[in-house]
Amino acid sequence: MNLAQRGRSISVLGFLLAGAIGIISSTQTWFTVARADASEDILVPGASALVLLAPLSLAVLALGAALSISGRAIRLIFGIFAAATALMLGWSTLQLLVADPVDAISTTVTEVTGLAGGEAVNDVVVSITPSAWPYIALVGWAILLIASVVVLATWRQWKAGGRRYRTDHVEVAHDGPIDAVDSWDELSRGTDPTR
Repeated sequence: MNLAQRGRSISVLGFLLAGAIGIISSTQTWFTVARADASEDILVPGASALVLLAPLSLAVLALGAALSISGRAIRLIFGIFAAATALMLGWSTLQLLVADPVDAISTTVTEVTGLAGGEAVNDVVVSITPSAWPYIALVGWAILLIASVVVLATWRQWKAGGRRYRTDHVEVAHDGPIDAVDSWDELSRGTDPTR
């Protein structure tokens, strides 16, 4: 089997895996903040460090589920959206790790200490230590980007969804009265059996 034949399954699994990693990492500690007053360390979860982490991860999960039954044009749109999401989240996560993440931790520090403002937060913070979760999230965004590239490379070769996803109208002629089973069948086809 070549990539074009496996494109759908690779893409769907990639989207679901990346979305799951994002959701799980949003609930885990991304940064540990040591305080100047020697009080207990402040733990900053991923959802606080990167505000769009949880919503976009949920969107990626939904895209993965919808990708398995989507039509051609929608596949292309999903692939483009997922690639943009992977790049945006990857860049944002990388910025948190490379730059000083004071902005990412300030909301949580303010909630714990009651001190607001950049100078007050800087006075409280002695050090900021990242956990493994931002790096795990980066792996998730790389998986999402690869899955998006697979979608964009193979979306035309995917087989169409089965008949169960079509809404073609089928005319059925009835001789005589319609019983309950025929009524249900007509409702399933999208027609009103009472007409």
